[in-house]
Amino acid sequence: MPYYLRVGDVPAKRHTYFAAPDGGYHYEELIGQEGFAQESSLLYHRRSPSAIVAVEAVAECSPRDARPDHPLVPRHLRTRDIPAGGDAIRHRVALLRNDDVTVCFVAADASSELYRNATGDELVFVHEGRAVLESSFGTIPVGPGDYVHVPAGTTHRWVVVEPALRCLVVEARGHVRVPRKYLTERGQMREGAPFSERDLRTPEGPLLVDGEDVAVLVRSPGGLTRMVHAHHPFDVVGWDGCVWPFAFSVHDFEPIVGALHQPPPVHQTFEADAFVVCSFVPRPYDFRPGAVKVPYHHANVDSDEVLFYVAGNFMSRAGSGIGAGSISYHPSGFVHGPQPGSVEASRDQLRTEEVAVMLDTFRPLLVTDAARAISDPGYAWTWAGGDRR
Repeated sequence: MPYYLRVGDVPAKRHTYFAAPDGGYHYEELIGQEGFAQESSLLYHRRSPSAIVAVEAVAECSPRDARPDHPLVPRHLRTRDIPAGGDAIRHRVALLRNDDVTVCFVAADASSELYRNATGDELVFVHEGRAVLESSFGTIPVGPGDYVHVPAGTTHRWVVVEPALRCLVVEARGHVRVPRKYLTERGQMREGAPFSERDLRTPEGPLLVDGEDVAVLVRSPGGLTRMVHAHHPFDVVGWDGCVWPFAFSVHDFEPIVGALHQPPPVHQTFEADAFVVCSFVPRPYDFRPGAVKVPYHHANVDSDEVLFYVAGNFMSRAGSGIGAGSISYHPSGFVHGPQPGSVEASRDQLRTEEVAVMLDTFRPLLVTDAARAISDPGYAWTWAGGDRR
C-alpha cells in the first residue's frame, strides 16, 4: 500500500549529498521490497549502517523442528500453559510452520535486544501486556488488541512496559500486505474496506540513539546471527517512503454483516502470497428469519485453519474447553464446525461479542513438539460428546 510518510530531516532530492552539522554527511539506507521494483523507504543515518565489527551464530531458545501430524488430528493448543519468561524475540515458542510462515507464541517479561528479520515481514498480535516497538523509524506504543506490522529488514526491539507481554507472532517468508481487494488501482484504501489509513498508527520519531559496538540479532534462512555494529542502528535523523512499521487495533476493524452467514473472506485483514489473516470482532448476528448464526461445517479445502481466541463468548466452541488464549488448529482433511448444541443456542441471539484472529494457510502446516506439549488430548472428540479414541 503506497502510503507516503516523511519523518525528521531528509534532503530535498533522493540520492544526493546530505551534509551533517559536524561537517560530514549522512548515510542513506534503502529498505525496499522485491528488489528495487516495489515500495521502499530511505533512512538517513549519522554513521554507516554497514559497519560491523563482529558476527556470531546464536542458538534458538525454543526448537523450531516440526513434522506432519500422523494420524491427522485437530488440536486445541493451550497457550496459557506457556510460562512467562524471557523476551519477545529469543523466547518465542514456535508452534506451527511451513515454508511460508511460522506461527509462534511468546509470553515475555523482559525487553528484547535489537533484532531484524531478513526472511520476511512479521505480524505480531498483542493479547495481553503493553510495550513500545522501537525501530530505526521511531517508536510505536502498543497494547492489547493491537496488530503490529514490522517490515522485513527493519531493525527494532520490543521494550516491555507491562508484563507479561503475551503475543501471537506470525513470521512470514515474504511480505504481509493490506489485501489488494481493499485498495484502488493507485493504492488508496477503498470506500467499503473494513478499515482505513486513519486507523494505522505510525512511528513517532526519529529516535536519534548513539552508541558503539551495538549487537543486532538477525534472522536469516540459516537461523540466528548476532551482528555487532560499529554504531547504533537507531542513529537516524529522518526518513521517508512507503515501507514502515505500523500498529492497527483489532477493535478498529469494521465488521461486514449480512442477512445470512458471511464466509471468512469478509473478515480478511491482511494477506500474504500463501496465507491470509482475518479478524472476528463483536457484530450483529445474521438477521434473516431462520438464519443459522454459527459457522456451518466445512472441510478446509485448500487450507489449514489456525484460530486464536482473544476475548468474549465463543458460542460455536462451547463445551470444547476453548477459551481466551486458546488456539485451535483444524487441518485440511478434517471437517469441522460448531460444537453440539451451538446451533440451538444461537437461535435467539442478536449479536456476538467474541474477538478472534484467524490464519488460513494455503499449504499444510507442520506441528512442533512444543505445540504437542500444550495440546488438549481430548479436544478431537468433543464433537462426539466424549473420549472416543
